[in-house]
Amino acid sequence: KLRLPGMAALYKEQDNQEGIKELTFDERIGLLIDAEEDSQSSHKIERLIHAANLTDSKASVTQILYYEDRHLNAEQIKVLATNEYIKKHENILIVGATGSGKSYIACALGVAACNAKLRVRYVRLPDLLADLEMSRLQGNYRTKIRSYEKCDLLIIDEWLLVSTKNIEQQDILEILEKRYRIHSTIFCSQFDVAGWHSKLGGAALADAILDRITPKSHIIKIDGDKSMRLR
Repeated sequence: KLRLPGMAALYKEQDNQEGIKELTFDERIGLLIDAEEDSQSSHKIERLIHAANLTDSKASVTQILYYEDRHLNAEQIKVLATNEYIKKHENILIVGATGSGKSYIACALGVAACNAKLRVRYVRLPDLLADLEMSRLQGNYRTKIRSYEKCDLLIIDEWLLVSTKNIEQQDILEILEKRYRIHSTIFCSQFDVAGWHSKLGGAALADAILDRITPKSHIIKIDGDKSMRLR
């Protein structure tokens, strides 16, 4: 009734543990409380990973493959996995060809953030823009913007895969304006950062969007012409 499954499970196990009767009451109750704390922590992380909607919820920074032709910086990714960039409200720009493993690295960093009990959300840019368009029609646009604003880490995949319309650029700016001082965002793109300006219309809106992305960003450039799916 108190919803203490970790404590209940260990209490049952203690009957079969050698030497358990030699422990004092305080020692036994301490073990039970530790078990409950671990159980609640584990379940919270599971809920955060589920809510993040990652394409690969099992992704791990320890499983990233550092093939020589990928030119990945293992030390850089190791540092990013500490989530320090999230505390500093910095962004990550992951750039590479189709199949280069951009999404996997983003998901692995997303899982690392969930393990630190941070709120993460994964979304493809086409889905994000469609979601905002629907919310505009339904009259809950501001509520939808806040839903993208509040997560500690937002992962936007397929970033600028196609050029954007003016209204879409306004939507992107609206979200980034709300986030860039207080939260972090990971952008996964097939195109080098230098080409983003033109895909964002090449005008003042593009300037404003990039001004909220690039100044405080870490860049992960993935080289190589072999698809990680084939490898």
